[in-house]
Amino acid sequence: MTISWPKSVLCLRDYNAKTFSSDLVAGITVGLVALPLAMAFAISSGVKPENGLYCAVITGFLISALGGSKVQIGGPTGAFVVVVSGIIAKHGIDGLYTCMLFAGLMLVVLGLTGMGTAVKFIPRPVVIGFTNGIALLIASTQIKDFFGLKLDPVPGEFFARMEGIVQTFPTFNWEATTVATASLIMILLIANFSKRIPGGIIALVFGTVVVTIFNFPVETIGTRFGGIPAGLPHFIMPTFHFDRGLLSPALTVAMLGAIESLLSATVADRMTGDKHNPNVELFAQGVANLVSPLFAGLPATGAIARTATNIRSGAKTPVAGMIHALTILFVLVFAAKLASFVPLCVLAAILLVVAYNMGEWREIPQIIKLSWSDKAVWALTFGLTVFADLTIAVEFGMTLAALTFIRKVTNTTTVTRVTAEYINSARSHILQDKNIPEYATLFRIHGPFLFGATDKIEEVTSQIPDLPPIVILRLRNMTAIDATGLQALEDLASALKSSGRGLILCGAREQPRDLMNQAGFVRHIGKENFCSDVEHALERAAEMHEQMQLTKQ
Repeated sequence: MTISWPKSVLCLRDYNAKTFSSDLVAGITVGLVALPLAMAFAISSGVKPENGLYCAVITGFLISALGGSKVQIGGPTGAFVVVVSGIIAKHGIDGLYTCMLFAGLMLVVLGLTGMGTAVKFIPRPVVIGFTNGIALLIASTQIKDFFGLKLDPVPGEFFARMEGIVQTFPTFNWEATTVATASLIMILLIANFSKRIPGGIIALVFGTVVVTIFNFPVETIGTRFGGIPAGLPHFIMPTFHFDRGLLSPALTVAMLGAIESLLSATVADRMTGDKHNPNVELFAQGVANLVSPLFAGLPATGAIARTATNIRSGAKTPVAGMIHALTILFVLVFAAKLASFVPLCVLAAILLVVAYNMGEWREIPQIIKLSWSDKAVWALTFGLTVFADLTIAVEFGMTLAALTFIRKVTNTTTVTRVTAEYINSARSHILQDKNIPEYATLFRIHGPFLFGATDKIEEVTSQIPDLPPIVILRLRNMTAIDATGLQALEDLASALKSSGRGLILCGAREQPRDLMNQAGFVRHIGKENFCSDVEHALERAAEMHEQMQLTKQ
C-alpha cells in the first residue's frame, strides 16, 4: 500500500531560508486578510466573532499541515454561512457541533478510501446554482448592518428577510451607511490597482478609525457582543446530540466542504502549476472539522479567495498557511481588545464583496447558452437554495442532473443503416492511413463526455510540457457532451494556449457540435480550428505550424 504524505512533509525536502521568507510574507498577508472575514462569517452565521477566529486558527493550521495542496488556505467560508445559521436556528449550537462531527467523519472516510475524485460526479450547473444562491443569501443578510437598520431579529427566510428590510428601511443610519459605502468603494478600488494589497484589512482599519474619532453612533463588535476574549482558544467538550435529523445537514456540510476545498485546490493548481492530492486534502478537511468543534469553531473548507491571495503574495509551501493561522492567533492573544471597536457596517461591506466574488455570476450567461436540461438543473438548484433549503436544493439538483444524464446517454444509442454514402463519408475520419507529423499529436475522446468523466482529460493536460506545438482532439466517437464537459475542454484550451501550443478539434458529432456552437465555444480556439474530419485537421495543423515558424522568425 502506497502512503500518500501531506504536501507539508513532501515540501520539507528542498525547504530553505529563501522559501521560508516567501512563506512568511505570504502567511502574514493572508492572515490579515482572513482576520475580518473570520469575524464576519461568524457574525453572519449567528454566533460570536471569536468562534470564527478560533476556526481560522485551528482549521487553518491543520488543513495546511495535513492537506494535499501546497498553497491551500483553509478556514470558515461564505459557503457555510447559510447552512450554519440554518442548523443553529433549528438544532442549536450543539446540533451544529454534532453535524460537524458527522461531516468530519464522512470527509475522513472519503479521503482514506480514495474517494476524493467522487466530487467530479457533481455537475457544473448544480455547483453554479447553489454557489449563486448562497452568494445572494449572504448579500441579503448584510443589508441590515450595511445601512444600520433597526431590524431585530433578522428573519431566516429570504422573502421574510427582504420584507423586513423594506419595512424598516426608513430607520437607516446615515453614519453607518456612509462608512459602509466608503469602505466598499475602498475595497473595490484597491482590488483594481493591486491584487496583493489586502483591501479588506485597510477598509477595516479606515472604518474603525473614522467611527472611533468621530464617535459615530453605529453598532460595533463591542456594543453587540461585548468584545472578543483575549487569549488562546479553549478546549471544550460539546454536548453531541445523535439525532437522525442531523444526518441530512451533516451530509450538506461534508459535501460543501469537499466541493469547495477541491475547487479551491484546483484553482491553486492552475495558478501554480502544481497538482494537489484530492484524497489527502479531504482527509485533512475531515480532521480539521472534527477538531474545530472542540475549540468552539465553525465548519471549515478551502477558501478560494484567500488561497489566491496566498499565491499572489508569494507562498511556496503549506508553511505559509500555517503562518496565516499563527498570525490570526497572535492578533487574538495580543490585540483582541482592539476588535471591540470594529464597526459591523464595515464587516457588512467586506462580506458584500465576498458574496459578489464567490457568486461566479459570469458563469450564468454561459449556462443560459446551454441545453434546456442544463438550464433547468441550474435554475432549480438556484431557486431552491434561495427560497427553500440548500440541502433540498442539492438533492433535487443532483436528482434532475442524474435523470438528464440518463437521457443524454440514452440518446447516444443509434441504429443506422450502412450505405455506400455512409462508407464514403467515413473515409476522411479514418486514422489508419493518416500520417501524423512530428509537430502535431492526436488524442481522441471515446464515449459520452459528461460530468463524472471529465477528469479523463488529464490524459492530455498532464502531458502538456512534453507535447508538440499542435494538439488535435478527435471527437468522432464522443457521443455527447454537457456543461461540465464543455468546461473541461475550455480549461484544456486555456492550458494549451498558456503553454504556447495550439488546439484543433475535429469530427464532432451533431449533439456536441450544436452545444459548442450554442455556448460560443469557438472563441476559445478560433473558428478556423474546428475541422470536419482528421484530413482537414492535419491540413490546418500544417498551416498553423507554418504560422508558428514565421512568428518565431
